[in-house]
Amino acid sequence: MEKRLTQKPANIVKVVLFGPESTGKTTLSELLAIHYNTVWAPEFARDYLQNKWNNERKTCEAEDLIPIAIGQMELENKLAKKADKVLICDTDLLETMVYSEEYYGGFVNPDLEEAALKNNYDLYLLTYIDTPWEADDLRDRPEQREEMFQAFEKALQKYNRPYVKLTGGIKKRLKEAVSAIDDILDRRENLDQYSQHIH
Repeated sequence: MEKRLTQKPANIVKVVLFGPESTGKTTLSELLAIHYNTVWAPEFARDYLQNKWNNERKTCEAEDLIPIAIGQMELENKLAKKADKVLICDTDLLETMVYSEEYYGGFVNPDLEEAALKNNYDLYLLTYIDTPWEADDLRDRPEQREEMFQAFEKALQKYNRPYVKLTGGIKKRLKEAVSAIDDILDRRENLDQYSQHIH
């Protein structure tokens, strides 16, 4: 497997914002990072693809996915060292894999698939499409939002990933996300105390 796609071990809770374009993932990432006084890993693909568009007037192609995935993991691994208890990830390789399947007729690079299924996260926050569509140079499927959302939810179910579906306005989403993350932090703390008690 491509080594640079591998997640480095880190003793923190990792949370992924997961879902189709324009569903408020970045806004929520920033708010969660502020709430937990920690860092968040932005979506590497946005800058990468914006540069490509600016320079070549081209959108994402299948051969861009591995460089994007490598860039994303380097960012995540670097920021995991700076995170305080929680790292918020604006995307992960499973999301890249879903895009690959949906956009390129079911094609997924085997290295990408292997890493996507191997890398581990404590919680996925699945963002529903009840947010206004915001057009930009890169977003291109406003009419297929429901279809894309279903593809994302199916991937989480298929690979048995722990997730919470977030709907409604940003305040409601933030509250539900915090509640789910707090649960994990509490469980982890109790476990730590328990194991210290045993030793």
